[in-house]
Amino acid sequence: MSRKFIPVLFALAAVMPVAGQEAAQEKALLDYPLDTINGEEVYRYEVERSVGLYRVGVNFNVSQNEIVRLNPQLKERGLHFGEIIYLPTGRTVKEPKAPKGPITIMSVALPEQEEKPETSGQESLVHESPAVVIAADTTITTVPDTAAAVVTAKADTVADTVPDTRPVVELALMLPFESHQTKRSGNAERMSEFYQGALLALKEMQHDSVRYRLRVYDTERSERRINALCDSTELDSVRGILGLVYPIQIERMASWCFINQVPLLLPFSDDVEMQENPQLLQFNSTDRQEADSLCTWIAAHNVHCIHVEVRESDVASSIRVLRNEMKKRGIVSTGLPLHDLMNDSATYALDPARENLIILHSDRYQHVRILLPHLSKMEEAGYRIRLLSQYSWQKENIGMPQLYTSVFTSEASHESYDATWTRFFGSSHVSESPRYDLLGYDLMHALVAWINGSKENKGLQTDIRWTQTGKGGWQNASVKVVEN
Repeated sequence: MSRKFIPVLFALAAVMPVAGQEAAQEKALLDYPLDTINGEEVYRYEVERSVGLYRVGVNFNVSQNEIVRLNPQLKERGLHFGEIIYLPTGRTVKEPKAPKGPITIMSVALPEQEEKPETSGQESLVHESPAVVIAADTTITTVPDTAAAVVTAKADTVADTVPDTRPVVELALMLPFESHQTKRSGNAERMSEFYQGALLALKEMQHDSVRYRLRVYDTERSERRINALCDSTELDSVRGILGLVYPIQIERMASWCFINQVPLLLPFSDDVEMQENPQLLQFNSTDRQEADSLCTWIAAHNVHCIHVEVRESDVASSIRVLRNEMKKRGIVSTGLPLHDLMNDSATYALDPARENLIILHSDRYQHVRILLPHLSKMEEAGYRIRLLSQYSWQKENIGMPQLYTSVFTSEASHESYDATWTRFFGSSHVSESPRYDLLGYDLMHALVAWINGSKENKGLQTDIRWTQTGKGGWQNASVKVVEN
């Protein structure tokens, strides 16, 4: 999500020194994510409402020609609200240097001490037998430029005297921890929680016949670190990779995984080109999968579907896919112009004998919340209304029946897991849903299950069932329709 850059007001500019203006502008621009295009560092900017090329150029201190150079699609048209464009930072990217050796960082808090077992037969993280990666003396080290953090653990005196001959399975976790930033974002904190959940999963999976070693990489926001990893021998012994967020990073690493036959499980992406790469595992459901599940539910429940009509350019891609799937299946729907809904003159489109499923034009809550009072008036008039919603809207107080798709299971108790979390990390987990620590826990289990030949995994927060897209990558088919 972009952050607004508010231009300096003219009245303030009259009294503010030029150097102060430049410093304020430079500080504001630091909030935008960075990418790299052909060795040039660029900002990724989500176009705001009612903003044109001229205003973007002024805010970022670049010419319109420079903007068009990086975004050739703008030669034929103007900016579209919500689209992502690239803007030059004025800096070139140096080629990454080879790692020179490990340095210690403190990117993620790990437990300082674990209780000793009361008897020698109990499970212990200090002894390397069942769970090694979260031992009391676990260390995290990184190498410059690639910021590769390698999680290792020392064994106790017993393990020191008895050589460990178990085979080692090396895994890699790649996420934007922002460990080099002076102020880390909320997303970076979530990545740390994801990491900690993944560590707890590895703790459980250590056993007598195999041990796991995890390499953790702070990939930040550009492709430089990924290029450095792919061009080195750093990952030669890795059997599976979990992570990556930004498309430009995924594309490069996906190519490496295809060549080296290493599975890459993507936790957060849902629009990756997977047709030619059977090494890709995509956790998030696609628009097509969600549309298929919704249409099956609609057909089974005989609801009356109402599409709120807006300009085609304003319709979310997921709604377009759903609309096309409904048409393909012969599911009849009624069109309702947006201005009729806003003027409370929409009852002609409703079916008084059936439940009416309202399909709004956007999948973003901030775009549709202004319409909710008008839908409530329909309910008050005696019509049965259900809103096609999103999983992310469930924290909002919508106040009417909803329908949405989700890859997550219903809320359940995780008391045993939570107790383990508190014992190792010394604090309670976050309360938001979905929980990032549980996601890291479930997906690390799923990656190891995949390496061991299983295409299914039942987790604490999500159940995974992989299906292949032709001869290409694999998608999570566990998409559920939830009535709320």
